[in-house]
Parts: sequence; C-alpha cells; structure tokens
Amino acid sequence: MADTSDIRNGLCITYNNAPHQILEFLHVKPGKGAAFVRTKMRNLDTGRVLEHTFPSGTKIEEVRIENRTYQFLYQDPTGFHFMNMEDFNQITIDRELINAPQFLKEGMECQVLFHADEERPLICELPQKITLEITYTEPGIKGDTATNTLKPATVETDAEIRVPLFVNQGDKVVVETATGEYRERARN
Repeated sequence: MADTSDIRNGLCITYNNAPHQILEFLHVKPGKGAAFVRTKMRNLDTGRVLEHTFPSGTKIEEVRIENRTYQFLYQDPTGFHFMNMEDFNQITIDRELINAPQFLKEGMECQVLFHADEERPLICELPQKITLEITYTEPGIKGDTATNTLKPATVETDAEIRVPLFVNQGDKVVVETATGEYRERARN
C-alpha cells in the first residue's frame, strides 16, 4: 500500500473499486489546516476524467500495469484487432479504449496499457504525431500561404481534418493524434 506522498503523474490506483490513472496532481500545504493532494484522474474503465482531493497521508492502493507494444491489424464489427510484437498473440480492443481510433491504419504500432493482475487492456494510445496522406481536398491555389485559413481534407484513414489552403491531394501531412490537428507537411 502506498500513500499520498507516492502520487505522481501516470500512477494507476484503485479508487471506488475501479482503476484510475493520475493525470495531474498538486500537493497543497495551506497555512492553516492539514495538507492535502488535489488530483485529476481518468477512470480506465469508462474514460471519464474526475477531480478528487485526498487528505495528506491517505493510504492508496496501486494497480500493477504494464505497457506493451502492439501492431494494429484490422477492424471488424467485433472491434479493433492488434498483435503483440513479441509473441504474436492477437487481442481485440473496443473503440472506447483507443485514444484516437479514427487515425488507426494497418501496421501502425501502438502502446497498450494492461492491468497486469487481470491481463486485460485498459487503454490503447497511438503515437503523438503520425504521418498521413491526403486522399481528398479541394485544390490549393498558388500563393495561398499568407493567411491562417483552413479547409477540410480527408486522410487515408477516412478521418476528416482541417489543413491550410496550400495543401493538395496526395500530400503527406503530420497530424497530432490527441487533437486531430494538422501540424506540418511531412518531410520526405
């Protein structure tokens, strides 16, 4: 058993009989009264983010987790299928457990967070930035680089993003998976 002094970003704990991951925390020592720890944590079963304040010294139960590399294979009505890169075992993960399922493409390597005691996937995270090809967008006009105007574009995974006016069909762009925003043109 740990206590509040062991809280750190990324720590997984059991709270209300469900696994939660600490996203942010702040140790507060007011001038009057007892110290406490203010946290923001994500329920790993539902994905819901909540804030909670623990009094200093509160005992917390850590959850043993493992981070494993899996390769995305395909999607069907039962879910998203991934293969372990070490032992080639395959698993199926529900859409709700993936941080940006609209950007998954075959062969992409992802990090899957597992509950080590129960051997079940908790979260599947794509790389922070990925390179995708634009499959459809309105043609750009030469010289459209001065403004910050964006236009819709469809990428190879059929997701729609917003790109600058100078980006054309067939261009490769870097997309931030957390927000779905265009970052830059991909360098060859």
